[in-house]
Parts: sequence; structure tokens; C-alpha cells
Amino acid sequence: MHHHALYRSMLRIRRIEEALADRYAEQEMRCPMHLCIGQEAIAVGVCAALSASDVMFSNHRAHGHYLAKGGSLNAMVAELYGRSTGCCGGRGGSMHLIDLDVGFMGATPIVAGTVPLAVGAAWAASLKKEKRVSVIFLGDGCFEEGVVHESMNFAALHKLPIVFVCENNEFSVYTHLSERQAKRPIYRIAEAHGLMTQVGNGNDVDEVLTLAKTAVQNAKHGKGPQFMEFSTYRWREHCGPDFDDHLGYRTTQEIEIGLKDCPIAKYEQRLKQSNSLSQADIDKYEVEIREEVIKSFEFALSSPKPTAMDAMERVYA
Repeated sequence: MHHHALYRSMLRIRRIEEALADRYAEQEMRCPMHLCIGQEAIAVGVCAALSASDVMFSNHRAHGHYLAKGGSLNAMVAELYGRSTGCCGGRGGSMHLIDLDVGFMGATPIVAGTVPLAVGAAWAASLKKEKRVSVIFLGDGCFEEGVVHESMNFAALHKLPIVFVCENNEFSVYTHLSERQAKRPIYRIAEAHGLMTQVGNGNDVDEVLTLAKTAVQNAKHGKGPQFMEFSTYRWREHCGPDFDDHLGYRTTQEIEIGLKDCPIAKYEQRLKQSNSLSQADIDKYEVEIREEVIKSFEFALSSPKPTAMDAMERVYA
């Protein structure tokens, strides 16, 4: 069932993201939204290597991470609609997801803003001698933020149980990596800070899981901070539901190659060839996921909007 679980989890994230994209134009979800379509294998592969007690932090493109860690779909969709049943009570929207019940400690849109928080969580685990790993998802753009280097140095110095997961899709909004950073591999920077590093194909869920298992075990057994760099491809626009091919910042050829490297289609093909996944299985998953997605939108839209009184809560004077 292991392969099935990985496949189903990726497919579920894809279908949820597509449903959000389809309904975004209705102008009912008023928050900016960054979709992870095309990047699902990293979230799913990494989360499959974690235990429930491990904690995770994310960034502006957080839906896949939240869902793969087990975050409540109803609470997520309600949050996007700004409802009181949302995971932040309707206060945060797409970029501020949190589900403490499953160890998803939170996401914020500030580039690299959650990196020191994840290091802090790892430091806490280390001080309490708890066998718990802290995981932080960050993009290639984070390496232009000083706090990432400070955090890596601190984590290496104290041998903290943290796993840095770099999703390298080569773009910071519309600017390519080559226009932002000197020509050198990102994982080598982490290596220079004293971290154990691995590099892999972020669109191959088996490869992601294999590397993640090693990193998590190393972090848990006192080998210090781990760093994984995964190459991947963002299909849609940086922020929003549409494709942005017309803007011309990516070549047509590059887009074609990127779309062909679909983590779900590739995995489906592999599992079919080894006779471990049938079309009937896929059809069953599609139906189950569609029903779950429809119900989550019904839940969100039937949930109350926050009142003026709700604004008084969670304010610390």
C-alpha cells in the first residue's frame, strides 16, 4: 500500500490545487494564493519519512506541505474563504496555514521568515532531549536572505535536529536563478556552513523519500542539521491560479520540458509498469478525492464569517 499512499497523496494535492484554481475567479477567496502544481512529490516524499511528532514549517507556497503532513482540508479551505472555521479563524488566508494537531507549525509569506523559527523548534527539541526533527521548506530565493545563513550556522554549531528542504524551481517570482545568484550549486553553500547535504530530483517521489529517510535518521541520531536540495518545476504563475506563459520569462521549450516532467504522471507510469497500480485503483482514488474536495468547499461556504467580536480574540496586550 506504500506506493499507493504516495501516489494518492500527490494526486489529492493536485486535485485540491486545481479545484482552488478553478474557483479562485469567483472572487470569494480574497487572499493571494501560490499553488504548488508540479511540485507535489517533494511535499509527499518528505512527509512520508516523518513521524507524527516531527514538526514542520513552510512558506508562501504551503498547501502541499500542509496537506501532506496531514493538515485538515476543511480547515484549509475555510481559511481561504476567510471563515471562522478556518485553521487561523479566517485571519490568515492561503499563506498562513497552521495545524498544530499534526505538527504543522505554520507558514508565513515572508521569504525565509520561518527558517529561524524552525531552527528554534529544533533547538527546543535538543534542549529537552526529545527525539523530534524540525523540517523547514524553503525556496532557492531564500539564499539571498541573510537569516538563512545565520540559521544554518547556528544549527551547525549546536548540531540541531533540523532538516532543511530546498525546493529549487529556479525562479524567484519571475527572475531566474542565474540573474540572482553566482553560479554555484545551492547545496554546496549549505555544505560550507557545516551541514550534511544531499541533492536529488524533486519530481521523483521515490527518490525524495529515500533521501528524506536518510536525512531524518541522521538528524534524529545526533548527526546535526541536514540539507536536501530538490530540483522541481512550478507549472502555474508565481501567485494566482493561471498559467503565465505569455509573459515570456520562461521559454516555450522550457515550459514543455517542465510539464512533461510531471511527478504524478511519471509515478503512475512506473507503478503501472510494475503492475502495482491499476486503472481501477486510479479511478477509485479520483472519485474519493473529488467527493472530499466537494465536501470541503461545502463546509467552507456553509461556515460563518468571523464577527467584529472575533477580532478582539488572540490579541495580546
